Amino acid sequence: MVNREYRYFDLVMALFVTVLIISNIASSAKIVDWGVSLFGVPLSFDAGTLLFPVSYIFGDVLTEVYGFRRSRRVIWTGFACLALSALVLGIVRFLPGESSWESYAGQTAYEAILGGMSTGGIVLASLVAYFAGEFSNSVVLAKMKVATRGRWLWMRTIGSTLVGEGVDTAVFIFVATLAGVFPWELFASLTLTNYIFKVSVEAVMTPFTYQIVAILKRSEREDYYDTYTRFSLW
Repeated sequence: MVNREYRYFDLVMALFVTVLIISNIASSAKIVDWGVSLFGVPLSFDAGTLLFPVSYIFGDVLTEVYGFRRSRRVIWTGFACLALSALVLGIVRFLPGESSWESYAGQTAYEAILGGMSTGGIVLASLVAYFAGEFSNSVVLAKMKVATRGRWLWMRTIGSTLVGEGVDTAVFIFVATLAGVFPWELFASLTLTNYIFKVSVEAVMTPFTYQIVAILKRSEREDYYDTYTRFSLW
């Protein structure tokens, strides 16, 4: 792989990491209930689900345009930033609160909303699920691109998302529930709703993905094929 400079690679990486951190904070902050059910399972979901699927769109764009190895660099960057955000929130959690802040918010509110982002369960669930899901998504898309000779982008983006989001959702909900972050009675509901919603977002956003990919390929003069790539974690 020839090392070269790209105009928009760093911008896409920054947006990708921003989406990751915001969605993880939102996941800890609130569980949303749509008030409807599917096959008897209530469609409730953690609030981070609203934004998190966008990270997979960025992941698709990165792998499709720049290739697996550059996408891998972004995945590791996102992993490090998620870990750093958890560390900072953990430190803040144990700092003494100012008296007026304690009167209108207090440590109890912090523990309830942001405490989960700094506790072992949610941090472990987020990091493991993100790592497994993003790498699965990137590998599947890269291999499908070679197999289809660059045709049918919609098949690659949706197909890789079905795998990546499936791995991510299952791992995140399972580990978080095992650690006591979510109650077991919400396991099926959260898993099903998260997966359906995330995959649906990817499908709906396919035309947008097509436009972004086309613009980047033209601007960067790059359309990388991972024909001889060794799909390792580092």
